[in-house]
Amino acid sequence: MVKELYQKWLHHPNTDETLKTELKSMNEKEINDAFYKNIEFGTAGMRGILGAGSNRINIHTIRKATVGFGQYILNHNGQEQGVAIGYDNRHMSYEFAMDCAKVLASMNIKVYVFERLRPTPELSFAVRHFQCFGGIMITASHNPKEYNGYKLYDALGCQLVPHLASQVIDLVNAVEDELAIVPVLSKEQEALVHVVGKDVDDAYYKEVLAIQLNANLNKTIKIVFSPEHGASNLAVQSVLKEAGYHCILVEEQATADPDFSNTESPNPEDLKAYKLAIEYAKKHDADVILVCDPDGDRMGVAVKKDQEYKVLTGNQTGAVLIEYILSQLTKQQRLPNNAIMFNTVVTSDLGEKIASSYGVETEKTLTGFKFIGEKVAKYEINHEKTYVFGYEESYGSLIKDFVRDKDATQACLMLAEACNYYALESKTLYDVLLDLYHKHGTYDESQIAITLKGQEGALKIQSIMQTLREHPLKEVAGVKVIGHQDFQRLIEVKDNQEKALVGFTPSDVLKFYLEDGSWIAVRPSGTEPKCKIYFDVVGSSEEDAKKKAATFHKAMQEYIK
Repeated sequence: MVKELYQKWLHHPNTDETLKTELKSMNEKEINDAFYKNIEFGTAGMRGILGAGSNRINIHTIRKATVGFGQYILNHNGQEQGVAIGYDNRHMSYEFAMDCAKVLASMNIKVYVFERLRPTPELSFAVRHFQCFGGIMITASHNPKEYNGYKLYDALGCQLVPHLASQVIDLVNAVEDELAIVPVLSKEQEALVHVVGKDVDDAYYKEVLAIQLNANLNKTIKIVFSPEHGASNLAVQSVLKEAGYHCILVEEQATADPDFSNTESPNPEDLKAYKLAIEYAKKHDADVILVCDPDGDRMGVAVKKDQEYKVLTGNQTGAVLIEYILSQLTKQQRLPNNAIMFNTVVTSDLGEKIASSYGVETEKTLTGFKFIGEKVAKYEINHEKTYVFGYEESYGSLIKDFVRDKDATQACLMLAEACNYYALESKTLYDVLLDLYHKHGTYDESQIAITLKGQEGALKIQSIMQTLREHPLKEVAGVKVIGHQDFQRLIEVKDNQEKALVGFTPSDVLKFYLEDGSWIAVRPSGTEPKCKIYFDVVGSSEEDAKKKAATFHKAMQEYIK
């Protein structure tokens, strides 16, 4: 089957010539990895390595996905509303986006495509701005340069949730021959493609600037900002400048470079992403460093601590933002009585404790911001709760819901305001975090990721999860496990009693609760060939929590081996 498919791609008249050249150079193992399956179009869309083959991201697999989505649009009579299309700085992102526009227009579907790269949250905004039926974002988020991907959005600007995505998946899988798709447009169909730009930018920036809680603060701080060669550069700089902040750009990382030439990592979760920004911060004596991932939906933060710069985790940044937002809303008597915050099942418990101290309820979702977007939409309709904040441990948050995805532009502005507010009180953001630890308990949140590539790796990850499911952990480094949650079987087990987990879609996640108040969660990544292990460790001090976390890390790595 693999060899036949390889030969078909190699000799088909429609196969892209660049891909044909790559096919000719492949060895047997490379051929197998490229063709042993079709690249998975899942509930998070598609993400994978760029290259030739049915298991790669290329013009043909992108066309197949777009035809499936186009058929979904036609089935729901959404062609007149149309689709908004955005893209980031990656290799082929522009070409894929423009080809998506052609494929949809050839199906008589209206299209709004950005003139140049834009951050993912602005694509979410554009869907709502134009009242589209849906959206497409060409991005692989914070993955390495070899990757690209394809995300789909609904009419609310939210990534498709599983029950909608499953309809698209069926239609994509029904497309038998991706190589047969060659969009050719009539004059009438060409007119369906609308190129958009500054008007959408201006409308989006206006909404972002309106999130400020203390817009008239005397701006005293210095901010170092890096877009990591990605799509957030224009948006974040424009908003910070308009708000009056002194923003110092990391010039070497400001070009839209698909090779990420001047950063060791484009991922704010990786300490290497901050290396050059920290050099800038020391040179300019900056108060805070803001770093965005390539598609501009995640924000990383480093704050001044004793003349050095400490990189905060996504959980720590979330905690500081929650404290600032809720304290200011309370002070201004604007905190709703029915306020609700959302985070995920692998997000630290600290945020929930802070929210609870302000009388704000926390509702947990599975990983993937689409689930938070879905909750926001539900309460927008029934008015039972009022949204005040949502975030994930993976450095993504949403302040105001005119966007329905993680929004680093909003996060950068609100974090800058929080930093400025506390600086006027002679506090750093790290001081604020220590105050939160003193009040709510000290937490050390971390994760390890075991990378297992290719077909063999995928089978190993399945085996790890199956073993943990069939033989749940009893203890970790001598600390007793007192219960666990299985989000695939939707059950919770505690004291040998089993009960149903309500309100979740089945997902391959296991979470183990320890006797000392800590927890450990295990899940395969939905976008990378990795098995991720999350740790939320409670300690009597920062040193104690870190020491316990290191012990738990070692124990879990040995267990997995």
